[in-house]
Amino acid sequence: MTTATVSTPAPQTNQGIIWLAGGALFLGALTLVDIISLRMALLFLIGGLMGMSLYHASFGFTGGWRRFVEEGRSRAIRAQMLMVGVAAIGFFPLLAMGQVGEQSLVGAVAPIGVSVIFGATIFGLGMQLGGGCGSGTLFNVGGGSLRMLVTLVFFIIGALAGTANLPYWLSLPSFEPISLGKTFGVPVGLMITLVGLAAISVVVTLIEKRKHGAVEKLEGVVPAKGKLLTGPWPLLFAGLMLAVLNILTLIIAGHPWSITAGFGLWGAKIASAVGIPVAEWEFWIWPGQAASLSNSVIADTVSVMDFGVILGAALAAGIAGKFAPKVDLRIGSLIAAIVGGLLMGYGARLSFGCNIGALFSGIASGSVHGWVWMACAFVGSFVGIKLRPLFFGK
Repeated sequence: MTTATVSTPAPQTNQGIIWLAGGALFLGALTLVDIISLRMALLFLIGGLMGMSLYHASFGFTGGWRRFVEEGRSRAIRAQMLMVGVAAIGFFPLLAMGQVGEQSLVGAVAPIGVSVIFGATIFGLGMQLGGGCGSGTLFNVGGGSLRMLVTLVFFIIGALAGTANLPYWLSLPSFEPISLGKTFGVPVGLMITLVGLAAISVVVTLIEKRKHGAVEKLEGVVPAKGKLLTGPWPLLFAGLMLAVLNILTLIIAGHPWSITAGFGLWGAKIASAVGIPVAEWEFWIWPGQAASLSNSVIADTVSVMDFGVILGAALAAGIAGKFAPKVDLRIGSLIAAIVGGLLMGYGARLSFGCNIGALFSGIASGSVHGWVWMACAFVGSFVGIKLRPLFFGK
């Protein structure tokens, strides 16, 4: 008796999107080298690798948090905590140095106040309605989701509205920024951060074990054979990739990975183009913001990396043979995308970032505001999960 070996056929790639996205990444990098700098081109390509990592592992906070709330499964949260921890191990000593070569380094450290508490809470709610956080929105748009494009449009509008109101929110009670690295020193500050992340992992693991009797393993330091380009990638591998890429971002850009600051700038550029005098708003009069508004978006590191994330995700989707533009035309779904986008954009601006800029980069930088942001966003996310049936049905 003989047995036949049945091989799994390789996925059909989307050649058109591969050429389009791959060509845009290649030509975009060359253009940035010529017009801006090699540094900006490198950040653009790092954004592309981030987009591939996010897409191939479906690595986002929205789905992982929802799965924990609804099913008691914690694998995604454990991967997120590991990612932040690895980045923190790189961030703390680098930020203590303050400089690499001629590049000065600053962390994602922000005040803790009413704006962070309110902004993070509505962001968490919005991401469950919108269908993705900041990074999730970008990689899903790159993957061809037209519904997430709706979310992105209103994300941008919300972020612009946030720039109009941020000065008021900053006038409300708050504490000065607290950096664990500066307050306690690198060894102790890093230890506090790692212990906190480990504690969260232990708690969610115990909850999962109590509910299911067993815990889903976090496996896969490397993708399966032949899956490096086509995916899917294990959560663990993607998380480690994103941590390393964020460390590279800090070294090259001088600041950690951020996403939503670019959305506010895009909104301001568009608003200015149609005659809205955003340059007169207090936020856009501040020196750094005024410079960003007057310069091209390709001179803005956050925007360039955002573009890279979208194109990297599109390239990954094409290689995987999964790029297929589609839209959920149900009215409830579209309303949720609009409301979710507005809440995330406004909330991110008030709370100094999204799951990436505030949580990932914030906690890895030793900022206490990152921990407050995570707690408030989780509360908002819990509420958003409970509200989802109103828009999507049972």
